Amino acid sequence: MTRPVPMIEVLRGNFVESRHEGHAAITGADGGIVEAWGDPATVILPRSSAKMLQALPLLESGAGACLSTEQLALACASHSGERRHVSLVGQWLKDLGLDDGALLCGPQPSRDREHCLWMDRVGKEVTRAYNNCSGKHAGFITVARHLEAGLDYVDPHHPVQRAVRQAIEEICDEDSPGFGIDGCSAPNFAVSLAGLARAMARFASAGGSGGLRDVAMSKLVAAMIAHPDLVSGQGRACAALMELATEPLAVKTGAEGVYVAILPERKLGIALKIADGATRASEVAMAALLARLGAINENHPLLSRDIRNWDGLATGVVRPVADLVSPPRG
Repeated sequence: MTRPVPMIEVLRGNFVESRHEGHAAITGADGGIVEAWGDPATVILPRSSAKMLQALPLLESGAGACLSTEQLALACASHSGERRHVSLVGQWLKDLGLDDGALLCGPQPSRDREHCLWMDRVGKEVTRAYNNCSGKHAGFITVARHLEAGLDYVDPHHPVQRAVRQAIEEICDEDSPGFGIDGCSAPNFAVSLAGLARAMARFASAGGSGGLRDVAMSKLVAAMIAHPDLVSGQGRACAALMELATEPLAVKTGAEGVYVAILPERKLGIALKIADGATRASEVAMAALLARLGAINENHPLLSRDIRNWDGLATGVVRPVADLVSPPRG
C-alpha cells in the first residue's frame, strides 16, 4: 500500500513547522486516472463531499422534478446557516407541509458571525434548519414523501438510503464496504478515493441529454455552479474557488480533510483526502490541483493562506509543497 505523500507545508519564518500528507486523484471521463498522489485505492468516508451523489435519488425518482436550482444547490450544500439559507430551507419544508421538526439533523449555530451575534442578542432559537446539512435532509424528506415511506429517512435500511447507496456504488463503479454515521446522523457510505474521483468525472461528463442519470447529474452540477453562495457561504472556500475560477466548475468540501471537484469543460474529476483530516490543508491542496490544471489563477488567495496571531500579525503561511501546483520540468 502506498503511503500518503506530503501535499501541504506550514511555514513560520523560514522554518517548515508542519506538513500535511494526503492522497489525491485526477480522473478522466473514461474512468482512468490521469494523475495521482499517494494511494488512490485508499478507502475513505467521503463525508459531505458526497452530497451530490446523495442527491441523485432526488431527481432520479422524480421527487425533485419541480424543484428550483436554488433547492438543488442546497441539496448538495454544506451551507453556513445564513439568513437566506435558513429561509429557503424553511420554505421548502413549508411547501411539503412540514416544519423544522421533520429534519433529523441536529441544531447547529449559524456560521455567519453577524447573524449569530444577532441571534444571541434577540434570543432567537438555533433550530435544525441552521444545520449545514439541512438542505440535504430536505431533499431526503422530499424523496421519502414521493416514495410514500416513513420520515425516519436516516435509517440505513430506509428506501431513501438504499437508493443513495445504490447510486453511490453505481457511479463510483464499486461496492461500498460499509458506512459510518455522519455528523448530521445520515449514513455515509465508504468508497475508494479513486472511485470518488471517478464519480466526479462522470458528473463532469454529463451532458444533460442522455438518460435519467445523465440529466440528473447535469442538473445538480449546473445548480452548484449557478449558486456557489448556497453550496457553502460568504467567505467560505467552496464559494471562493467557484466564484474566482477561470472556467465553470463545482467543488465540495467534506469533513476530515476530503475535497472533490467537477470540471465540466475538461470532463475531469478530482478527489483528495488529507490524512490527518485538516481542513486548512484540504482547501489549499484543492486550490493547488485546480491551479495545476489552469482552472484557477496562480494568484488565487487560497493558494497561500496567512496564519495570523491574536494581534492580526501574519506569523506564518499554509502553502502547497513544491511541484503540487506546477509539475516538475524535464
